[in-house]
Amino acid sequence: MEAKSEETKTTDTSLNTSISSVDIEDEFSEEELKKAEEFKTKGNESFKNGKFDQALDHYSEAIFCKVTKKQKAIYYCNRALVNIKLENYAVALFDAKDSINCDETYPKAYYRRGSAYVALGQLDLAVKDFKKVCQLMPTDKDAREKYLLTQKEYKAREFAKCIEKDDIRVNVNIDDVPVESTYTGPKLNTIDDLTDEWVVEMMGYMKSGKVLHKRYAYMIILKCREIFEKVQSLVHISVPDDKEITVCGDIHGQFYDLINIFQINGNPSQNNPYLFNGDFIDRGSFSVEVIITLLAWKALYPNHFFMSRGNHESKNLNKMYGFEGEVKHKYCIKTYDLFSELFCYLPISHCINKKIFIIHGGLFAKDGVKLEDIAKVNRVREPTDEGIMCECLWSDPCDQDGRHPSKRGVGVQFGPDVALRFIEDNNLKLVVRSHEVKQEGYEYQKGGKVLTVFSAPNYCDQMGNKGAFVRFNGGDLEPKITSFEKVDHPKIPPMAYASQWNMF
Repeated sequence: MEAKSEETKTTDTSLNTSISSVDIEDEFSEEELKKAEEFKTKGNESFKNGKFDQALDHYSEAIFCKVTKKQKAIYYCNRALVNIKLENYAVALFDAKDSINCDETYPKAYYRRGSAYVALGQLDLAVKDFKKVCQLMPTDKDAREKYLLTQKEYKAREFAKCIEKDDIRVNVNIDDVPVESTYTGPKLNTIDDLTDEWVVEMMGYMKSGKVLHKRYAYMIILKCREIFEKVQSLVHISVPDDKEITVCGDIHGQFYDLINIFQINGNPSQNNPYLFNGDFIDRGSFSVEVIITLLAWKALYPNHFFMSRGNHESKNLNKMYGFEGEVKHKYCIKTYDLFSELFCYLPISHCINKKIFIIHGGLFAKDGVKLEDIAKVNRVREPTDEGIMCECLWSDPCDQDGRHPSKRGVGVQFGPDVALRFIEDNNLKLVVRSHEVKQEGYEYQKGGKVLTVFSAPNYCDQMGNKGAFVRFNGGDLEPKITSFEKVDHPKIPPMAYASQWNMF
């Protein structure tokens, strides 16, 4: 079965079937109940096998059946879980609310709604829902623990807001980080000693399951901070007519797949430039190895290796999806703070030869945005909930004209007509973005003016998708797409370093 695009799934199977309890008659036939339960069973099996698009369809079919409100509550709740898995948090919220409308005593519905609120950063509302779960299930230790952990995190964030400073500078003295005699990995006297051979050796060292020494990680991060803080929020890239550049999408901590990209397409160099389009980290449990590798190539080839910020290069998502825990496990809290600061300096868009516009998420909530507007955006901060920066990181294309509410709850969905106007207003040829898993690793929006590229095959070890990258020749700027399969990695599951609070 060919996977539908996530936009289609949202429109066809979620938003249009979201109904309130007054629309459901509390009567049913045994035949309808049997049919609904068959659809639920199929949905459960699809979910178990990571076929989330099919699971959405099956649960939606169950919802369409004429059964009791309490029965429909289960189907809505199941579909909410699938949408959480797909990061369609706004849709998950609708499903969870409909589940509660069907059965106000169903604890799982409040749990799903609380989980969606957590993902959307609305911890105050999440606390209320997890408290409700505790009231409905007073002896459930897991529910109680989730409530207390969420409440603790909410209070911690509110306190952090009170003491937040405008100056995010993290100071590190390399001389204060000695290298132990037991360390056997690659070493650097200074960052100026960085070479291709050193980076390749480092990649091999980390591939063997070892961690680069913190001293050298700091050297690389600080050098890249120096590079990134000098550029605007939109970086123009010039590619000669006889050269090519490779654009990669989300990597999400899949280090061994990143190495595979370099094996297929060659290591970065002046003659083989790359652009990685955000979401380097989170989800996969080798995010430290991924980000250090990318930053090492950036430090070595600052004018031939480019990195865009994605929505996951942010503190809120790093806490939820594992990067914070992984850095603390492999290094320390100060290293995490240094990464977080660096992410704030990452540009949010690139443009190749003034024709190929590259952005992690998508386009904007209003017409008339020009490239110079994006270039002037103040990006040195944590992402906001609205505006150009937010939409750069979070928006998604869809095949329906116009603008629509985001299935994620952040940014917008934009149609082919919106994309065409943006391209014409800015004299562009194509918009390239990432941000969404695609079965073949890539997908064009209807009309062919927006190309999604996603470079994490078998995303989260369960999606079964291919990865892809795209090459552009500086002359014709025609996209040449390569899809590739996953490779094996050590048996460490996705989000292995996420805390219990994050494991919703």
